[in-house]
Amino acid sequence: MAVNSVRIAAAQMTSINDLATNYATCSRLVKEAALAGAKLVCFPENFSFVGAKDGESLKIAEPLDGPIMKGYCDLARESNMWLSLGGFQERGSDDAHLCNAHVLIDDAGNIRSTYRKMHMFDVDVPGGAVFKESRKEIVATDSPFGRLGLTVCYDLRFPELYQQLRFHHGAEVLLVPAAFTKVTGEAHWEVLLRARAIETQCYVIAAAQAGKHSEKRESFGETLIIDPWGTVIGRLPDRVSTGIAVADIDFSLIKSVRTKMPISQHRKPVEFWKQASV
Repeated sequence: MAVNSVRIAAAQMTSINDLATNYATCSRLVKEAALAGAKLVCFPENFSFVGAKDGESLKIAEPLDGPIMKGYCDLARESNMWLSLGGFQERGSDDAHLCNAHVLIDDAGNIRSTYRKMHMFDVDVPGGAVFKESRKEIVATDSPFGRLGLTVCYDLRFPELYQQLRFHHGAEVLLVPAAFTKVTGEAHWEVLLRARAIETQCYVIAAAQAGKHSEKRESFGETLIIDPWGTVIGRLPDRVSTGIAVADIDFSLIKSVRTKMPISQHRKPVEFWKQASV
C-alpha cells in the first residue's frame, strides 16, 4: 500500500429473504476484509434482505434506529470497520411505503450519512420481474477514504448526479451498491461504471448482488473497483461468487489525474448551455 493511500473492500453476495443468513454472510465478509487490511467494506444493494414474494420487503422494513440496522452498527463497531450499506429497506411514512436507503456507518458504529435513492427503477424487464420502488437530497461526506459520494444502483444511468457529486460536492470516491439484473448487467454494468469514473475522475466502488436469490430473481454480479483513469483495479475471479474485491484508494493518483486533465476548469456552466440552446 502506498503511503498516501488507504485500503477498501467491495463485497459481493447473494442475499435471500432471511435476515439472519444475510447478516452472517456480511459478518464473514467483514472479517475477510479486515484480514486483508481494509478499513471500509462496501456492501451491495439489498444486502440485508431480498424478498422472494411481493410485499416481503415492506413487511420487514424498519426505521434506521430499528434492530436490523442496530445489528450492523454493532458489527462496524466490533470489527473497527466502516461500512457502506446500500440499499436498506427503510420504513417510509406508513406501512405501504419504504425508502431505498444507502447508509454509511463509521468504525465506532455511528451512522454518518444516509442517502435515499433518487432515481426509482420502474421498468418491466422482458421475461423478468417487475420492479416498483424519491428523495431530492444529494449526499457526500468526508471520511478517511476521501470524500464519498453516495448513490444506489439505477442512479448509475444518470450522469448528472455523479457530475454534481464531483463538481459541486467535492466527491473523490463514488459508491454504487447495486443489484443489476442479469440482462441489463451484461449489456451496461461495466461500461457505465467506467464512464462515471472517467468523466468525474473519481474512484468508483461498485458492490453487486450476484446469482439467483429466488425462483423469480437473479442478479448480474461483477463487483468492481475502478480508479480515476477508468482502469478496473479490483474484481472477483468469479462474476457470481460470494467474496470481496480489495484495492487501495490512492489520493496522489486522484490529484495527478485531475491535474494532468483539468476538466473541472474546462467544463461549461449550466448558464452556458442555456444560452447556447436559445
